[in-house]
Amino acid sequence: MFLLEAELGATAIAIACAFAWPGSASAWFARLEKLFAQLARRKALAVIVTGVTVVLLRLAILPWFPVPFPFTNDDFSFLLAADTFAHGRLANPTPVMWTHFESIHISMQPTYQSMYFPGQGLVLAAGKVMFGNPWIALLILSGVFCATLCWMLQAWLPPNWALLGGLLAVVRLGLLSVWINTYSTGGSIAALGGLLVLGSLPRLLRTAQMRYALLMGLGISILVLTRPYEGLLLCLPTAVALFRWIFTGKNRPPAAVLVRLVAPSLALVFTALAWLAYYDYKAFGKATTLPYTINRSTYAMAPYYIWQSPRPEPSYRHAAIRIFYEKELSDFEQIHSLAGFVPRTLYKVVFVFFFYAGFALLPPLIMVRRAFLDRRIRFIVACLLVLAAGMLVESFLLPYYLAPFTGAFYGIGLQMMRHLRRWRPERRPVGLAIVRLTVAVCFLMAALRIAAEPLGLASIYREPLGWNFTWIGPEHFGGERAQIESQLHQLPGGQLVIVRYSPHHKLTGDWVYNPADIDHAKVIWARDMGAAENSDLIRYYRDRTVWLVEPDSNPIRVMPYPLTAAGAAARLSGSR
Repeated sequence: MFLLEAELGATAIAIACAFAWPGSASAWFARLEKLFAQLARRKALAVIVTGVTVVLLRLAILPWFPVPFPFTNDDFSFLLAADTFAHGRLANPTPVMWTHFESIHISMQPTYQSMYFPGQGLVLAAGKVMFGNPWIALLILSGVFCATLCWMLQAWLPPNWALLGGLLAVVRLGLLSVWINTYSTGGSIAALGGLLVLGSLPRLLRTAQMRYALLMGLGISILVLTRPYEGLLLCLPTAVALFRWIFTGKNRPPAAVLVRLVAPSLALVFTALAWLAYYDYKAFGKATTLPYTINRSTYAMAPYYIWQSPRPEPSYRHAAIRIFYEKELSDFEQIHSLAGFVPRTLYKVVFVFFFYAGFALLPPLIMVRRAFLDRRIRFIVACLLVLAAGMLVESFLLPYYLAPFTGAFYGIGLQMMRHLRRWRPERRPVGLAIVRLTVAVCFLMAALRIAAEPLGLASIYREPLGWNFTWIGPEHFGGERAQIESQLHQLPGGQLVIVRYSPHHKLTGDWVYNPADIDHAKVIWARDMGAAENSDLIRYYRDRTVWLVEPDSNPIRVMPYPLTAAGAAARLSGSR
């Protein structure tokens, strides 16, 4: 936990220094802030600089933080969607030997496809088609997200604070978080949708310009295709604000102008809804069957909302899949009980706070009361209250679920920093010093995180989804599977890999994932189902070299699959 401890220690030192020597380095900070304000006043340039900065910095650290390997269940699920879309399909036919290919968060029937909403998959597919690598799309999207955050904040806060928010997002979300170091969260694209909504609303209310109505419609459409539940929570207060403006606003435009504003925006949203319905029809059999629905009803026991009851246990064919969903049910049962609801809810709050803020941005919380009473951000506070109510009824919560509200988090956090900056206990500029040193700690921790790899400190994290799910991002997991797959790709002919786990296999790091067209893949990954079932699989893929991989061995064992006499005879008869 070195980096978290370092951040806590640096934050504590910063606060102590602010109280002991509030005027230290004041002249140096003032000069830096003057240069910073000059850039911030040029709003368009500030937005561009924010977006370009994150892309250039991430490219600069590629020697230490290379293009990530997929390693989580969600990574492979979204990459399957990307591969499917990149081939011009919305879904794939169920493979003949599909029981060997069952994977977490992937549906096998009625079609073979990711269980998730298609937004993130479409982004990854664009990277795959345009650049030959889906991660490049995430990199570009990271820059667009940080730039749009700066633009959104400019509508709510003074320009220098908007630019500060954009640059903080660069070092805490755009550069080193799981949003750029994995394929699975969809955080940047969902956050982009929310930012377009929050950034367009005040501009639309002030100017009634068509471009802001279209941007809002685009933002809502993105939320429809990525995180519709959280998007709905954001759109509810937005709709209230718009209706108040239309019916009671002093500067509302004439009815004809309102129609011209609303029609194109609604057309965008209805187009997104219609496309999603068509996608659901092609992928899941009915236009009204949303993603998640079939996969969860097939495999999961735990429901998504706390008032629901668990489903009966399905007949699992694979122990690794059963263990995953049993753990999920155990987590649900904790929050579903009166004794477990409060601690689990507090855990959610802390987990989310660590992702978006961490220790470094803890000090401004002392101004939370002033910020919540501030008229400037009253609407953003209302959005956050709606979100809190919506999250209380959900069984599970990961930080990227709340990505549509990233702009709200930053808006409130920066307003707390503005109030803290004016705090002068005993007429000493303690608040000013805390804010300056808090920002310095954020950039210091980003530099330390980058230096951790070449300095040999990266080994401090070895669990991919522990507390390092916070802003510092994960280490490079998934290398073993990727290396074996790369080696098998270099062999002549097709390869079939049968994966056999130990009884103590970890919940994360499943190996059995495949591309969209399994039968024509160079390397096929399949689950071990016993000698008889494996014989049928081997006979079906009789032209392939068969391997057995045991990922839980130390070292990982890779060997030719040991065919029994019966299995060898079955394969021979199948080849005739």
